[in-house]
Amino acid sequence: MTDHVTPTDERLVAVATAAAADDSPVVMLNLNRYRDRAEYPAGTPDADVSGREAYLRYGAVAYPAILSVGGEILWATDAAETVIGCDHDVYDEVVAVWYPSRNAFLALARYPGYMEAHVHRDAAIAQAALIATRGETEPRLAQPFSVPIAPTEDAS
Repeated sequence: MTDHVTPTDERLVAVATAAAADDSPVVMLNLNRYRDRAEYPAGTPDADVSGREAYLRYGAVAYPAILSVGGEILWATDAAETVIGCDHDVYDEVVAVWYPSRNAFLALARYPGYMEAHVHRDAAIAQAALIATRGETEPRLAQPFSVPIAPTEDAS
C-alpha cells in the first residue's frame, strides 16, 4: 500500500542512492493536503487544532533544520483549484525547498528535535507528495526562458 504521508524505507534508500551518485542541488516540491482537525496520538496535550496549525508546529522545527543544512524555502503558497487531475490531486499548499544536495536534505534527520517534530506533521497531513527536482546552483526558482534564446536564421 502506498503511504501518502511519509516516505517508505525504499524511497529513502532511493534518495540516499541518488545522493551518492549526484551531489548537485535539489529542490523538493512539497504538496500538502491538511486534515480538517489534526489527528494526534491519544493523550497528546494541546491536540485540538486544525491540520494546518499542527503543520506549523512541525514547521517551527523544520525551518531552522532546513537553514542548518544550507537549505532555503524558495516559495510557499496556498493551492487554489486543481485544473488538471482528479479529486486525489487536490492539495492545500505548495512549498518549494532548495537544498545544496540530496545529502543536505537527508541531514535534516540529524537536526535536534526534527524527527520528534514529525508527530505534528503526521497529525496534520491527510495526503502529501514530495517530488525531488533539479535545483539551480544558487537557491532560486528558474524557468527555461530565463536564458536568452539565440535567434534562428529565417529560411526564406
